[in-house]
Amino acid sequence: MRHLYSCPLRWSDMDAFGHVNNAVFVRYLEEARIDFMRRLAPGDGSPSFTGGSVVARHEIDYVRPLVHRHAPVTVELWVTKISAASMTVGYEVKDEDTLYLRASTVVVPYNFTEERPRRLTAEEKTILKEYLDDASHQRGAVAV
Repeated sequence: MRHLYSCPLRWSDMDAFGHVNNAVFVRYLEEARIDFMRRLAPGDGSPSFTGGSVVARHEIDYVRPLVHRHAPVTVELWVTKISAASMTVGYEVKDEDTLYLRASTVVVPYNFTEERPRRLTAEEKTILKEYLDDASHQRGAVAV
């Protein structure tokens, strides 16, 4: 399963060349990831996904420039790897027929009270497995 986030474009996202600045895409990924994590929290008193997390790594492939427009862009997000103390998230920023960016982020659960990383719980791993797609990018599915 994949998570879809509809990301609005802001006039301030553009750079001098008239397209969305490369650094702004990191913010788009963050917005989608936060939306995803909030939706994962069971909300039944469970502590899963209620603590903090930190980004350990970003990897980004810019495929095509995205120019400002009023319509939002879709950020598609899924889990590509689950380990004891981290998860890797894959992304595609795209429209129905155009891919703008592929990326991945390593996210580490973090205990801010103890100021250290923590392990994923069994419940968190079970929930994340619903979004696990290690086939990752289906490059032929979107025009580039």
